Amino acid sequence: MFKLIVQTSLRNRLFVLAAAAALVAYGLFVLPRISIDVFPDINRPTVNILTEAEGLAPQEVEQLVTFPIETSMNGMPGVVRVRSVSGVGLSVVYVEFDWGVDVYRARQFVSERLALIREQLPSTVNPQMGPVTSIMGEIMLIALTTDGKASAMDVREIADFVVRPQLLSIPGVAQVIPIGGEVRQYRVTPNVATMQALGVTHEQIEQAVARFGTNSGGGFVDQHGREFLIRNVGLTRKIEDLGNTVVGGRDHQPILLKQVAQVDFAPRVKRGDAGYNGKPAVIVSVQKQPAADTVALTRKIESTLKDMQRTLPTGITATNVQFRQATFIETSIHNVERVLVEASIVVALILFVFLVNARATFVSLTAIPISILVTVLVFSAFGLTINTMTLGGLAIAIGELVDDAVVDVENILRRLRENRSLPSPQPVLDVIAKASQEVRSGIVYATMITILVFVPLFALPGIEGRLFTPLGIAYVVSILASLLTSVTVTPVLSYYLLSGKTRSSERDSVVVRTLKEGNRRLLAWAFDRRRFVLGAIGIAVLMAGYAALMLPRSFLPPFNEGTLVLSLQYNPGISLAESNRLGLLAEQLLAYVPEVKSVGRRTGRAELDEHAEGVHFSEIDVDLNPSKRHKAEVHADIRDKLSALPASVAIGQPISHRLDHLQSGVRAQIVLKIYGQDIDTLRQLAETTRQRLSTIPGLVDLQVEKQVLIPQVRIQVDYDRAALHGLTPAAITQALDTLSNGRKVSQIVDGNRRFDVVMRLSDQDRSTSGLRDLLIPTSSGFVPLKEVAEVIETDGPNQIQREGTQRRIVVYGNGDGRRGLGDIASDIQRAIAAVSLPQGYTTSLEGTFQAQQEATWRIGILSLVSLAMIFLVLYGRYRSVALASIIMGGIPLALIGSVIALTIAGEPLSVASMVGFITLAGISARNGILKISHYVNLALHEGERFGRQLIVRGSLERLSPVLMTALCAGLALTPLLFGADEPGREILHPVAVTIFGGLMSATALDVVVTPILFLMFGEKSLNRLLNEHAATAQPAEAF
Repeated sequence: MFKLIVQTSLRNRLFVLAAAAALVAYGLFVLPRISIDVFPDINRPTVNILTEAEGLAPQEVEQLVTFPIETSMNGMPGVVRVRSVSGVGLSVVYVEFDWGVDVYRARQFVSERLALIREQLPSTVNPQMGPVTSIMGEIMLIALTTDGKASAMDVREIADFVVRPQLLSIPGVAQVIPIGGEVRQYRVTPNVATMQALGVTHEQIEQAVARFGTNSGGGFVDQHGREFLIRNVGLTRKIEDLGNTVVGGRDHQPILLKQVAQVDFAPRVKRGDAGYNGKPAVIVSVQKQPAADTVALTRKIESTLKDMQRTLPTGITATNVQFRQATFIETSIHNVERVLVEASIVVALILFVFLVNARATFVSLTAIPISILVTVLVFSAFGLTINTMTLGGLAIAIGELVDDAVVDVENILRRLRENRSLPSPQPVLDVIAKASQEVRSGIVYATMITILVFVPLFALPGIEGRLFTPLGIAYVVSILASLLTSVTVTPVLSYYLLSGKTRSSERDSVVVRTLKEGNRRLLAWAFDRRRFVLGAIGIAVLMAGYAALMLPRSFLPPFNEGTLVLSLQYNPGISLAESNRLGLLAEQLLAYVPEVKSVGRRTGRAELDEHAEGVHFSEIDVDLNPSKRHKAEVHADIRDKLSALPASVAIGQPISHRLDHLQSGVRAQIVLKIYGQDIDTLRQLAETTRQRLSTIPGLVDLQVEKQVLIPQVRIQVDYDRAALHGLTPAAITQALDTLSNGRKVSQIVDGNRRFDVVMRLSDQDRSTSGLRDLLIPTSSGFVPLKEVAEVIETDGPNQIQREGTQRRIVVYGNGDGRRGLGDIASDIQRAIAAVSLPQGYTTSLEGTFQAQQEATWRIGILSLVSLAMIFLVLYGRYRSVALASIIMGGIPLALIGSVIALTIAGEPLSVASMVGFITLAGISARNGILKISHYVNLALHEGERFGRQLIVRGSLERLSPVLMTALCAGLALTPLLFGADEPGREILHPVAVTIFGGLMSATALDVVVTPILFLMFGEKSLNRLLNEHAATAQPAEAF
């Protein structure tokens, strides 16, 4: 087939060049239109069910809301985990589905189950599914600030009614969540004593307010030959009108609302607040839809904010961007693009040094743009995004994209040189066609093996599979594109650019001649000491294998996002006001760290947020300036500055934290979950375990999940005394719900703005003593609450976490970056084994180390399958176990250099470095194929007899292409060897270190290993091939 392709291409030269030009042009047209993102789609399909149960304590939320929802979600098709958090007035249930489940189908399942259990839930709660977003969905944090002239209510109104609707109207935005400021409400605060004196009940007030400010329709009427609509307008926005609402009457006199209640504007009760650079602010979080282009969407949002700023009141700023995921993406993409350019320059220099021919170098280099742009077209066709992983695949492959073309061009140049020295030269087209076909088989089989070694990558499960599969696709597609280029465009360009060259390239370059002479002497020396050379290399391979097992382990290299996320946790039970005060203090302290550019803080949770954080929790986003100080020094400085606060501090990064959250549901690298039923027992076990684990080296930020007791005012209804006053317990709890918790009784509409009208007691009347004296209406008058119920101060849990139908508590921490996570996890498992757990209590250790262990095991097993497939392919081609084994013998040689390189670079054995090992297997086998195929071709077609002379000639003639391909593949990665912590290079750096080190050792040692093995074991196989060739009348194809 490939013979036909080469011949057809040479016959239709102009068509081939025109088609290549059209592909390049179309690729350049499509390139700017492909979505750009930070990572491939790594979002496990998850549906979040959010239920506001305002006023309920965590125990009631768990029993009445969370448990029925959680129970109904278990057993659905594709569900792998159901987690829940029951907090103060909030239930969040996370339903996680298996990879591959369509998220919209999953939402349909959840919606059906919610409809079935809605009747079991309290009438006042309404469970809602969160919007379809992704784990990387939070793309921006925008701070709305004021110069002090505008009130907190004014800023929040602009966030709610100006900024939020306009941002939600942008295609691709899934959710916009403001936090901070004050949400305006019309507050009705009943005066119970006055109500008693005037004989007004709570129900009367509620009914009067509920009907306040409503419009209605009156149909239409025909008059004067025209049709008039009748519109009944009762709507008002004046607080005075609300105060003048009639709630009852006495002695033929109306009783107005303002006589029995205080009516004013008041902020809604909030569970969260925010700050920016040490001052109060409203932080707006923007989340994108899963398929949206992050960079393009961010630019649209920034443009909208800029236009919006012109219309905002003076002194309010809405363009403070605290976190911008697109910055990390743009920096990463720019870094990898720079790597591609630098690698292309390195490849061009290597080719010119070996070929000493600018035209030949140009012909070889054309494979790079064509292959990359063909890959872009494949991305476009299959809906893949441009991200750090797909660009990483191209960066790793860039040196190999010229391999096929280099082998082809080098052979064409050599054959053209030999043809010119003949008395009667053959036609140039025939020489080029034969030269291309001569190496075609080696190129095709080397490419096939390169693809086969990537099979393990496509079978990786979970997040690591989602991360590295696109890298494998980019690599494989670009290599296949380079193969197609080498059998079509390369021969045609060689005809136009190389056939007319008569003086240049008559001899090898000085570099090549020197290398060949050195190789000749080395082979002569090695052939006389075969067993010593093979024994020494065998020992080196075994030592490298042992050293590889001793390397520290990690899942993925740490990212450098240029932004930090600090988690501050105070002791639960702290008030929001105090938590907010300490948060503002933390912002001011962080300003003293030189690298800190800006600080944004979110304390507690916003009204629409799916995270059930209590008011004791603050998340601080810190934008950093580039610095010469090491990351660990900056982190230490931050910890030192915040050490004065009564809080536990954990430092992470936005994207890294989300990856951790995806693994275990907790934003930490190592997570120990303890399951049981009794909350007190779980807390004791967690604290005991934390003390045991605190001695483990390398484990930092060790904390117990803040499930602790917080103060509660408990009102226990006395059934007997309530009955004496003619009250049912339900009537008492209903009255308390309305007065103490507050009830939304109406809504006032002002254009597109809606404000709740809420009836609620004053804070003074809601205190412990105030509640005791609260007057409860009965059929015979009013009685104090203390007469029918016991009001006591006690404590209860701040939140209750559940997973897999059991309560759970978490002990979590991070690695210090110096010791491998796998080693830390092993120590933790030993420490846990020594703890005796009560009956019915279990533990589970999860986190990124678990994914790393699973990935290592799977890559190991699948690599064996891949090697078996490579062996079968080689055996199918050479029909010889010996020749196939000789070629595969080059693969272990790469291990020596890889382990040395990883050790020098201080890199752990991660999934990224394993991808490097996979890539190496294909490149190492290529060297062996080129040599063995040429040995066989010399014997078949040029009459060489088996022996040292054949092997030396074959090795010298293949030295240039082997060195060129190896050096191109290896040295093209040099830009990735430096700047390991630059955004976009973090994951690719270990891959590059592994490949570079392995290629150096494999190429250097294979100079003698393959020739020695062929000399020792290849004679029988070669003679059999010669006999088969002699037995057939047809000319044999080149191997």
